[in-house]
Amino acid sequence: MDCPAQQDHSVFPGPLLMIIIKDIQLSNIFPCPYIDGRTARFAYFHAFELDERDLEQFLAKGWRKFGAYFFRPMCLQCRSCSPIRVKVQDFRLRKSQRKIIRRNALTSVEFKPLSYSDEIFDIYVDHSIRRFNNHDTDKDDFQNSFFFASCPSLQSEYYYNGKLAAAGFLDCSSHGLSSVYFVFHNDYKKLGLGVFSMCKEIEYARKLGLEHYYLGYYIRENASMAYKNRFCPHQHLDWSTMQWADCRTC
Repeated sequence: MDCPAQQDHSVFPGPLLMIIIKDIQLSNIFPCPYIDGRTARFAYFHAFELDERDLEQFLAKGWRKFGAYFFRPMCLQCRSCSPIRVKVQDFRLRKSQRKIIRRNALTSVEFKPLSYSDEIFDIYVDHSIRRFNNHDTDKDDFQNSFFFASCPSLQSEYYYNGKLAAAGFLDCSSHGLSSVYFVFHNDYKKLGLGVFSMCKEIEYARKLGLEHYYLGYYIRENASMAYKNRFCPHQHLDWSTMQWADCRTC
């Protein structure tokens, strides 16, 4: 039975009006996909009908989401997954990022409401196979993860020479944009669309007058996540104090 998420403030951060489908649970322990030799575990729940303020409270406490599924790491003896967010109004492009933007002189960007298409799903399938060797993609799972709008959301589309090359999915809180997922077709891998999309989405957040661009989790021990630390200035969430702190190296 549905119940309001305002009964346990030790778990849910503040008075919210959203609908809880399933209360907080802990996943089973499983091998960590990011750091060899470690195990991982998530706290998770399912909810919908969040407004911008509800979403901001969860993002600010380190939660992430796909569709109605909300999660954050709850690993035993490990806090390596560090939530990271860019300070949008102070963001400055690095030399390497400006180079990527010049490389995409023929790439146009559109921000629009969520709208499923088989063309986007085909890019997702290609991305899953080429980037992660994942051949087990399911259209229903894809739609539920990225097109079920449990909160204010939108998508970004990237066209190279007029042809759709990539798509991103974003959630919209009262203070920021949260990058949920981004996919690009392997034919366009030399364009650096991952970095380009982040630059354009930060630019869009700035135009909206927002403060933060949430990048998910950063793991220092995982080299594939190093790119996130190159978007400055940014902040990391300290799990012990639940406070955001400016990165000293930016």
